[in-house]
Amino acid sequence: MRFNDVVEVIKSLSLDEKIEISLLLQQYLREESRDNIYEKFQLAQEEEKQGKLNFFSHIDELKKLIEE
Repeated sequence: MRFNDVVEVIKSLSLDEKIEISLLLQQYLREESRDNIYEKFQLAQEEEKQGKLNFFSHIDELKKLIEE
């Protein structure tokens, strides 16, 4: 099913069904965002264990690294 088909089906739903779809989408987006954050957290933990992370106490050092 193509995206346009989905949009057309949603347009034909009742108001209550559209609200339910909206609530479900919001929930799915929150869950996906949460999963993404957790995956990045796990990756950062692994990089820290491997000594790949650098921590800076001065903002100027960090700015120099970013600009390189």
